[in-house]
Amino acid sequence: FCGCFSSSGLCPLKVGQTLMRTVRQAVRPAAASRQKYTLPDLNYDYGALEPHICAETMWLHHSFHHATHVKNLNRTMEKFVKAVEMGDETAQEALQTPLIFQGGGHLNHSIFWNSLSPNGGGQPRGVVMDAIMRNFGSFENMKQQMSAASVSWQGPGWSWLGYNRWDGKLEIATCANEDPLQGTTGLIPLLGFDLWKHAYYHQYNNSRSDYIEALWNVINWDVVNDRFMTAERQQIG
Repeated sequence: FCGCFSSSGLCPLKVGQTLMRTVRQAVRPAAASRQKYTLPDLNYDYGALEPHICAETMWLHHSFHHATHVKNLNRTMEKFVKAVEMGDETAQEALQTPLIFQGGGHLNHSIFWNSLSPNGGGQPRGVVMDAIMRNFGSFENMKQQMSAASVSWQGPGWSWLGYNRWDGKLEIATCANEDPLQGTTGLIPLLGFDLWKHAYYHQYNNSRSDYIEALWNVINWDVVNDRFMTAERQQIG
């Protein structure tokens, strides 16, 4: 069980091996440069998304939850790089799961913050809207499908609108915990919703549906459109 589903109904095989391969590829440049990951600055103030997402939720989510991922990712990376240098495959294997979790958390949140804007909401513009119309029939259909997938997901995770570079189509997908979308499904992330309780509990209590409805009011569709255009250039075939 890979913990990831897409609207195509396909669940990729050997997800664990794919994620581990992704981790190994990612740490090679880090091993050479000893680079450190950093918490990205937001393009807006913590209170800029109110009333849809309150300032305290944003502060806790960014400065505590995301920052913790960054701190733990750097610590785990240091251990993993040393294990690679020493050829300690047992240690590498033991560190891969926390490395995927912390690295996925950093990646997913970085995508999430840039998907939001105090001037967001409404309907998409540009070529991504054309793609939504082709794949879902209407923006409302896509919105309803992504909202339903988000609300019905059991436990922590993320819901995504992703681009399938093999057939050029858009898909709705959900991934467990902090598993990155592209590493688990191959889909390129365009828009992601954080389904962990820390993203909404302070303001919306147990009502994930209210939180999801609020998110649609602050989506930065210009960023989503730019991601789509970049993803299109990676289409295979």
